[in-house]
Amino acid sequence: MIKVKVNVDECIGCGACIGAHGDIFAFNDEGKAEAIAEGDDADVADAIASCPVQAIVED
Repeated sequence: MIKVKVNVDECIGCGACIGAHGDIFAFNDEGKAEAIAEGDDADVADAIASCPVQAIVED
């Protein structure tokens, strides 16, 4: 399992990561995504690729 984090300064709150991997990401109180769990290699790679502003990185 891979731990990820979301750079909230870069996140635009589009929800692509949450739509694809709601088990790994959720919206915080400011409407930005945050990592709530670790994910397997394929899911993390998919989430990173789906972010239009590259706000998701391995931690």
